[in-house]
Amino acid sequence: MSELRRILDPLRIFGSLRAAITVAAALVLLQIPADAARDDALAIDLSQDLIGISTGFKGADVLLFGATEGNGDVIVVVRAPNSQVIVRRKERVAGIWVNASELVFDDAPGFYHVAASAPLEDLLPLPVLDANQIGTDHIAFNPHFLLSLDQEEAFRSALIRNKQRSSLYSTGLQEVGFRGSRLFRTRVALPVNVPTGDYNVTVYLVQDGAIADRSESLLQVRKVGFEAKVTEFAFEQAPLY
Repeated sequence: MSELRRILDPLRIFGSLRAAITVAAALVLLQIPADAARDDALAIDLSQDLIGISTGFKGADVLLFGATEGNGDVIVVVRAPNSQVIVRRKERVAGIWVNASELVFDDAPGFYHVAASAPLEDLLPLPVLDANQIGTDHIAFNPHFLLSLDQEEAFRSALIRNKQRSSLYSTGLQEVGFRGSRLFRTRVALPVNVPTGDYNVTVYLVQDGAIADRSESLLQVRKVGFEAKVTEFAFEQAPLY
């Protein structure tokens, strides 16, 4: 009975169809056969895997939920495709702010969200966080040309601040909540200016300071309706557009 209350709790909190989906999925996850659970220690799903951007789009919330086989902590990383980003530094010259220098990063993710059930540094050693680019401080931004380490770090920090100011990068670590010892969930907030593309959703199961398992899913962000037709026309009929 106590396990049932934990499963039904999201319904009282969210009070929506999305919560009902969460409950249904949780019930399914609890009934995974023992043999299948041993083969896959981590099962995840999304409340929706396609976000449509139209003229009236005001952002969206995606609920990620799942279950683990056995104890462990969970880290969630949602990352949009990479794109080239130019970061400019302004300086005051004769009382006027002007662009003094710039640095181009070739592969900055357009959107980056990270959540975990505990502080990242308590879960994994720094080399593992760097290797898997877990956390905004561990994203591998590759500059288009070389600068001194201090200059590169200044531009890198500015890039992260700009993305966070636009709500495109996580500000701090978002929470992954557990219901009991197996069921977990977290919310991914997509802002109104979220870029389109195929987002990679990666969930890590962490045990004893190491990644014990990982599971991946795809979240599609697409323009729909009139917005999609305008974009299609712009690409196919560029001179006319």
